[in-house]
Amino acid sequence: MIVAGIGSRKGVSAVEVIAAVEHALAEHALSRDGLAMLATASLKGNEPGIIAASGMMNLPLVLVDTTALEDVSAATLTTSSASIAAANSPSVSEAAALAAAGQGARLAGPRVIVGSVTCAIAFGVEP
Repeated sequence: MIVAGIGSRKGVSAVEVIAAVEHALAEHALSRDGLAMLATASLKGNEPGIIAASGMMNLPLVLVDTTALEDVSAATLTTSSASIAAANSPSVSEAAALAAAGQGARLAGPRVIVGSVTCAIAFGVEP
């Protein structure tokens, strides 16, 4: 199972989110067909661009609460002061991807940054 974790500034568009996801997948030579879901911090749950991207990509959007982000923070690969201030997580995109992918998930690599959006890819174990 492949999960794309999303972090962003406020007001990003669906086009920006999709571009970041596609860039992250390409970075790891992965196909969009293998993507199971998008994930982001619950504090981003009302972002129209993230919600619209989920719909346009026909993927469920999983909202990860602060506790779950904190639980996987030690496994993130990058640190952003903005992520720490907003969500108490070193990387919202990396932590969201890991938390949504479940127990034993691993990151494909560090997040990618495309404009105002970050995207991280995590591999999980199918239930």
